[in-house]
Amino acid sequence: MSTHHPVPGHPDPASPWVFSTRELGRRPGNMRSYQRTVPAPAAPAALGLETIAVPAGEPIELDVRLESVTEGVYVSGSVHAPLTGECARCLDALTDEIDVELSELFAYPDSVTDETTDEDELPRVVDEMVDVEQTVRDAVVLALPLAPLCSPDCLGLCPDCGEKRADLAPGHGHETLDPRWAALRERLSAD
Repeated sequence: MSTHHPVPGHPDPASPWVFSTRELGRRPGNMRSYQRTVPAPAAPAALGLETIAVPAGEPIELDVRLESVTEGVYVSGSVHAPLTGECARCLDALTDEIDVELSELFAYPDSVTDETTDEDELPRVVDEMVDVEQTVRDAVVLALPLAPLCSPDCLGLCPDCGEKRADLAPGHGHETLDPRWAALRERLSAD
């Protein structure tokens, strides 16, 4: 029995994020479409932000097209995933879904694009494989709201008592006294 250990820096062919480009060859115009459902990664590689993210293990639906172009493999398509998080105003739990478009060129080794771009500028085709995980991560995280809301008209919390404003009476308020007048109030209440 052999255990597969991917080479560091090389895509793991067993990963659901990795697609083989072998069938495309290096013939511009060749194209292949793929549909896959990939489980969302868990912490510390979770897909999202602290306030909203794709829950670990939930299905991420990939609908991608790999197209051979002169300088590499152009990956395009869409990603659909469920989201869970916390409302930025009232702190209630929320659920949502996200749909994002993908569009990324993976440069062939020794191509002009490979030689004229930095390593971190564009992903590369490695051993006739492309790993779309970072591309999906970038697209999803950039599309997430920084301050997710349970509803667009969420009133949030009362800053004085911390109660949810939607649950409070319409005339809810707290008496606030300017500290500069506190001494006068104490003197008047003594009389």
